[in-house]
Amino acid sequence: MEGNKEEEQQQEIWSWGAGTDGQLGTGKLQDEHTPQLLHSLSSFGPISFLSCGGAHVIALTPGGRVLSWGRGASGQLGHGEMVNGLQPKVVQALEGFAITHVSAGWNHSGFVSETGCLFTCGDGSFGQLGHGDCDSRCSPEKVAYFDSYKVEQIACGMRHSLVLVKGGQVYGFGSGKRGQLGISVDRVRSLSLPQATIGLDNIKIMSVYANGDHSAALCAAGEVHVWGRGFSGSNDVYIPQLVTPHYFRQAALGWNHILLLAADGEVFMLGGYGHGILNGAQMAAQMEQMCEKPDEGGLQKFHGLTGKKILQIAAGAEHSALIIDDGSVMTWGWGEHGQLGLGDTTNQTGPHAVCFNRTFNPQHLVPRVFCGSGFTYVVGMPADSKT
Repeated sequence: MEGNKEEEQQQEIWSWGAGTDGQLGTGKLQDEHTPQLLHSLSSFGPISFLSCGGAHVIALTPGGRVLSWGRGASGQLGHGEMVNGLQPKVVQALEGFAITHVSAGWNHSGFVSETGCLFTCGDGSFGQLGHGDCDSRCSPEKVAYFDSYKVEQIACGMRHSLVLVKGGQVYGFGSGKRGQLGISVDRVRSLSLPQATIGLDNIKIMSVYANGDHSAALCAAGEVHVWGRGFSGSNDVYIPQLVTPHYFRQAALGWNHILLLAADGEVFMLGGYGHGILNGAQMAAQMEQMCEKPDEGGLQKFHGLTGKKILQIAAGAEHSALIIDDGSVMTWGWGEHGQLGLGDTTNQTGPHAVCFNRTFNPQHLVPRVFCGSGFTYVVGMPADSKT
């Protein structure tokens, strides 16, 4: 019986969706419509965190080691070359550092060390690497601007980056034409050196988020601020704007929507027709059955989850996912590449449970979900894991 219990508590990693750049880690260059159990990461030990980008993935181990795989044509994998990686591989340039946070953007990557140093690589054509130029880099390079700061987080979007430093100040760099840098009341084409985001003074920021041309920040009080491209066709926002009147504990950004998990466990969405994914009158009518009428700020509460306790939310480019306390993983939105894991390429307006041919028992394995632009990962974390 002891052996069975030990086997149950082994970490499991599953992937599905778009895979033609090797981002699923299956060793195949093809899409997968159902969850695939991965074995390619087992030799590296447990994985504590994943970040999924446009078509690449960055993995972090509890000891601060970094792995990457998938699309690498812009150098975003950090392996010293601009080629795709079919299998997970250690980022050798970071082996001398204990990395505590990573972020995968569309074609660039960021890494934060235990000592508060920031490293970036990949596409730099909009200044999104923060090195004062628009050059791309195929190996992680330290961002000198933050030498006198202790960086805590980086969030990489489509063509911009946000950085959170100790003390709560947020900095932006890269493309700013939709207001996603939050540095001015006017349009800023791009910046190659970090500049402080305005409008967040005297607010204790806990997390920053970036995807597409959107930016967001979650503060210690549970308030969420958003800026950048306007949701649902609204005007672009150049200075962080408070999402009211609710208090949240998690946020997840897509290309056209933001998912918000409230303190009481309810899920809200801003953008699109409740899921921020699919447009059209028919889709809007279907979504009216799932969501309340938006409030003055455009925020909608999702009815399809009534009575369920939500533990985690995640958003890809145009799909969404969440974890329920019974171990269920649910997805909805754009499904063209099989990123919903439901066995087909159908779009879904409401949450559907993903079948893993096994049941996640929260007493043994607690699933966490991570979304890339058109693909999804689930990591089953041992319940007693400290990571």
